[in-house]
Amino acid sequence: MRMRSHRDLEVWQRAMRFVQGVYAATERFPRHERGNLQSQLRRAAVSIPANIAEGHGRRTDGIFARHLDIALGSAAEVDTLLQLALDLGYLSADNHTQLTEELTIITKMLHVLYRRVRANRQLPTTNL
Repeated sequence: MRMRSHRDLEVWQRAMRFVQGVYAATERFPRHERGNLQSQLRRAAVSIPANIAEGHGRRTDGIFARHLDIALGSAAEVDTLLQLALDLGYLSADNHTQLTEELTIITKMLHVLYRRVRANRQLPTTNL
């Protein structure tokens, strides 16, 4: 059974708060990174809740699962970009740890939801 709205999903709620944290953390990036790493990190972070919402708004579990898979890919991209920002000295170790710990929780929640949605998906029947 589907929830009425993507807003009811705890993973979407957490992902939205995570995006706010990413925006706050990247606000301190050097000016020359504003159109580069800052922008890419923000877009990848936004992609997580955006794909959860878009997939939930579609009519089938298969499409929802596909969007959850995309959200998982965006989470991996964010993880890589956060590490790069740390390595370049744009993020403090504490800020990096806080963001990556929350991202780990979101990623685990996405994996669980993905498996549940895939398990509910009806396989197409073929005419033999």
